[in-house]
Amino acid sequence: MKDREVQQILAILDQEYGTTKEGFLHNADWQLLLAIMLSAQSTDKQVYEVLPRLWDRFSSLELMADAPLEEIEDCIRSIGLYKSKAKNMKQCCNQILTEYNGKVPTTIDELVKLAGVGRKTATLFLADAYGIPGVTVDTHVLRIAKRLGWAVGKNPVEVEKELMQVLPKEHWNRINFQLIYHGRSICTARKCNCEKCFLSEWCEKKDI
Repeated sequence: MKDREVQQILAILDQEYGTTKEGFLHNADWQLLLAIMLSAQSTDKQVYEVLPRLWDRFSSLELMADAPLEEIEDCIRSIGLYKSKAKNMKQCCNQILTEYNGKVPTTIDELVKLAGVGRKTATLFLADAYGIPGVTVDTHVLRIAKRLGWAVGKNPVEVEKELMQVLPKEHWNRINFQLIYHGRSICTARKCNCEKCFLSEWCEKKDI
C-alpha cells in the first residue's frame, strides 16, 4: 500500500473516531496500570464502573499490596477473570514497592516483569501515562491490519513491528483505540460489514 493511501485511511479514522480517547479514572500511575490490566477481556464500561469504589478502598500502593485477596476480588467481581486479576494486582503492587521503590517502571522490558502485565498492557500504559509512542496490537488491530494489507505477521509482536514501519509515529498511540472501535462496530471478527465500511475500497483481504 502506498504512503498516500495510508494517509487517506488515517485521516478517515481520525475523522470517524477522533484522535483522543476517554482515559480510565486514576490519581497515580500505578492506578492507571491496574485499570489497563482490568480492561483485558472486559469492556471499558465494566472497568469504569468498578474504579471509583476500588480507588476509594485502595488509595495507595501499600493498601493494595497488603489487602486480603478477597477484598480486592469483592471490588472487581463484575470484571471478567476477576480472581486472577485480583491476584495479579496485589502481586504487581508488591513488586512495584519492593523492586522499584514504589515507582512504576517506564520501559517495556521492566513492565512485563510485573504480574499480569504483558507487552500489550505495557505499551498501552506507556502511551497513556507518558505519551511514549508505541503500537498496541490486540485482536482487532491484528485482524484489520491484515485486511488492509498493512501486515502479514502471524503474531502481535510481528504485526507491531510491521505497523511501526507502515504508520507515521504520531499515529502509533491512537491506532489501537481507532481500530478497536472499527472492529467492534463494522469490521468484526464474525462478519465483514463491507457495505457499511468506509475503508472497504482499500481492503485487500476481506476473508481474514
